[in-house]
Amino acid sequence: MRPPVPHHRPSHGGPTGPRPRTYSADLTPPWKKRGPVPEVAAEPGLVVEEPGTGFCGAVIRCEAGTVTLEDRFGMHRVFPLEPRGFLLEGRVVTLVRPTSSAPVRPTRTASGSVAVPGARARVARAGRIYVEGRHDAELVEKVWGDDLRVEGVVVEYLEGVDDLPSIVADFAPGPDAKLGVLVDHLVPGTKEWRIARAVTSEHALVVGHPYIDIWEAVKPSSVGIAAWPRVPHGQDWKTGVCRALGWPENTGAVWQAILKRVGSYRDLEPELLGRVEELIDFVTVS
Repeated sequence: MRPPVPHHRPSHGGPTGPRPRTYSADLTPPWKKRGPVPEVAAEPGLVVEEPGTGFCGAVIRCEAGTVTLEDRFGMHRVFPLEPRGFLLEGRVVTLVRPTSSAPVRPTRTASGSVAVPGARARVARAGRIYVEGRHDAELVEKVWGDDLRVEGVVVEYLEGVDDLPSIVADFAPGPDAKLGVLVDHLVPGTKEWRIARAVTSEHALVVGHPYIDIWEAVKPSSVGIAAWPRVPHGQDWKTGVCRALGWPENTGAVWQAILKRVGSYRDLEPELLGRVEELIDFVTVS
């Protein structure tokens, strides 16, 4: 009998055998691998969408590692600056912190309107907006001043509304000279309400807010209090507020301190915001 023929085992990469194959840990097929996306500086005013939440808004602030967006309703959301984290006009992008050290111009006015850089004040219209009191005028100027100058609307203040019907008659509003009036504490059944109803010109619009004084139209949180205190009937409201809160009874100085806390429309109550916007539209729309 012939002896069995020995079987030759295949080499496993010995010194003279074939080298072993190496494999990448990334098992993603080449055609499914994501390519690079553009990097875009998160400049103020840039409108992007965060796809995970669907939140769409304009960049208002970009800090180390985060970006703050504001949507059209004024809501803010903070998102991390992650690769491929946003959509710009439907395309995936990576937002990066701007490198420019130039001062950033605001893209919104204090009222929330789109800012118009370099816009000149328009020649004043014949139409006017009257507000009840100096404090009211100062607040309207601080929040809506930029908008009013662009539209050419002048705001004047009244000492009171007791003589409002005769004041409107003297102004003689018409199609090219409309008159808007903002009244404090315009609540059905009040003296102010009865006076406002006596103005019947179709070219005059009298609107108001429910607050006893314009101070109340500033959100309590903006001035660091829990709420505006109730003042007993018959007592001067501003003085009563100062006493209740332990503030100095110099109401003029207190008002200036309150006004400094107002940075934009976000510091004001909606009941005032809507009425001022209504007046501006009435006076400027033909």
